[in-house]
Amino acid sequence: MILVLAGAERNIKNAAGGTSSGYKPFNEITKFMITYDDFEKVDVRVGTIIEVKDFPEAKIPAYKLVIDFGNEIGVKRSSSRITKHYKKEDLLGKQVLGVVNFPPRQVGPFMSEVLILGLYDENEDVVLITADKEVPNGKRMA
Repeated sequence: MILVLAGAERNIKNAAGGTSSGYKPFNEITKFMITYDDFEKVDVRVGTIIEVKDFPEAKIPAYKLVIDFGNEIGVKRSSSRITKHYKKEDLLGKQVLGVVNFPPRQVGPFMSEVLILGLYDENEDVVLITADKEVPNGKRMA
């Protein structure tokens, strides 16, 4: 696909020159478009939570997670604000999706190495994005 900008109107045109069906213009929610090459740079992998600890120093309630992303990526740590929907014991063994190629980020006294993916519910609490069937740790999002 080719992105064509014409004045204030933005259209997506396919290789034959026709506008793709169902395309809607950008709005406040969809602020900008990325290319497929940009998307390929985001390395999203599946991993299994192998350790969960409270994070009492966090400004917003959170857990410290240790996640096994398989042999290629290894074991990584993440701070996650998921305490509203998840108990520590329910998280052990759960497979989650995470962005593994962000630089580490200092969260208070904790170094978070991956960004675990989730969605906000109606109360702005995080619900994890998970695989609905078990897959090998480290598999990349297709």
